[in-house]
Amino acid sequence: MSAPSRARIGVITFPGSLDDRDAQRAIRIAGAEPVALWHGSHDLEGVDALVLPGGFSYGDYLRAGAIAALAPIMAEVKDAAAGGMPILGICNGFQMLVEAHLLPGGLIRNAHQQFVRRDQRLRVENSSTAWTSDFSRGQEIVIPLKNADGGYIASDDELDRLEGEGLVAFRYLGVNPNGSLRDIAGIANEGGNVVGLMPHPEHAVEPGFGPDTADAMRSGVDGRAFFTSAIAAVVAAAA
Repeated sequence: MSAPSRARIGVITFPGSLDDRDAQRAIRIAGAEPVALWHGSHDLEGVDALVLPGGFSYGDYLRAGAIAALAPIMAEVKDAAAGGMPILGICNGFQMLVEAHLLPGGLIRNAHQQFVRRDQRLRVENSSTAWTSDFSRGQEIVIPLKNADGGYIASDDELDRLEGEGLVAFRYLGVNPNGSLRDIAGIANEGGNVVGLMPHPEHAVEPGFGPDTADAMRSGVDGRAFFTSAIAAVVAAAA
């Protein structure tokens, strides 16, 4: 099978999604073709990878991500995940992935009961997933964070398993912004194709619009490697 000339990455919009257009833009900047998908559809339109974006799907009225996890398209998302398709859940999308049992654990109200918005330091703990291969293990990056229900929780046994199997993908550095257990900012599934994290890589892909760095204000582009990693995974799978 020949590799695709350009990876097609779908972004699913749910009622209350806020960052779907930002995710599409990040995909385009990284060199792939963004494909807008709708939560009420059962058609993934032949995409090579998927992004579940941030926002407040269904107003978080039951639990953050809980209603969206039951959307019609999530049946196809589950099938795609089982088939090895790269799937990234960002913030509210991470909440959907845990509510749909595609990733373990849960996400609860921030420990300080406040919405938080900051440029967050992270350490890359796993660089072998479909969304992290363009990072190095142990690399420190800065990604914008904005959430009210970002506290990651799991049982002690589950946390030990995640740690022991290398499934913690990202860890907060400097400040734990939401009380996540063991400073966990993002995790991966056993296959490495499904990754969820609370920070927003789509907001750090273009100079002039990202976090501040030592080089210049708003120059941080650490988020771009998430999307270039997925493109590389798609090309490798098709080769």
